[in-house]
Amino acid sequence: EVQLQAFGGGLVQAGGSLRLSCGASGLPRGDYAIAWFRQAPGKEREGVACITSGGGKALWGDAVEGRNAIHIDNAKNTATLQMTSLRSEDTGTYYCATTTRRLWAPHVTRFQYWGQGTLVTVSS
Repeated sequence: EVQLQAFGGGLVQAGGSLRLSCGASGLPRGDYAIAWFRQAPGKEREGVACITSGGGKALWGDAVEGRNAIHIDNAKNTATLQMTSLRSEDTGTYYCATTTRRLWAPHVTRFQYWGQGTLVTVSS
């Protein structure tokens, strides 16, 4: 059974930084990707970024404007999203997800397995 565990989240002031980590277990052998999505109140879930295993290719969602970085630890099946220069519009519930489907992209429909969300609140 594939399981995801997310770490991080919380309250941060505007302009600050935050790190979110997501560990995947129970993955079948082979390539996979881990992604972060976010959902603000009353809005649809949108992709922030995803990263592939092995070479660690990063793909960014439209909501991101180059303020973030994502890394993967292949040995631990863990992806870390580093967010900087946070703004109030970054507030929302952040979800991590993983997929073994090779159409890598930070789109909701591309991901098979989802973890529970973690809340990020940016105060102005």
